[in-house]
Amino acid sequence: MTLVNFNNRTRNSAPYFNNVFDSLFSEALNKNYSVTKMPAVNISESAEAYVIEVAAPGLKKEDFQLNVKKDTLSLWVEKKAAEDEVKKDFSRREFDFSSFARSFMLPETVDAEQISAAYTDGVLYITIGKKDESQNAPKTITVA
Repeated sequence: MTLVNFNNRTRNSAPYFNNVFDSLFSEALNKNYSVTKMPAVNISESAEAYVIEVAAPGLKKEDFQLNVKKDTLSLWVEKKAAEDEVKKDFSRREFDFSSFARSFMLPETVDAEQISAAYTDGVLYITIGKKDESQNAPKTITVA
């Protein structure tokens, strides 16, 4: 078997030429945005609570549905384009009105009664309180 070195001269002489084709091919590969679309999240922890931040711009607080079952927190959104919307002739359209769902496994230290959510500036903040550590502290039992 013979290996041949590839010399791409067009990249050196006209770098913009390949960039055009690179962008076309990358867009073609990612044509179906809804398959890979998942909101980005940040999860932080303090002494009192966990905070999940979900990046979900363009929604209303009524669009979110949250549910806790056993040790799983489920979040889902079902957003559809308005049918009375004026039809436009787009040369490119990336806004998507698709549904998404995320689930988070909750640790044992979570108090399911202390979960709250707020939607501000395109970010959903889910605050999950922790159980009081004194209730879960090891207890010494003396034998009588």
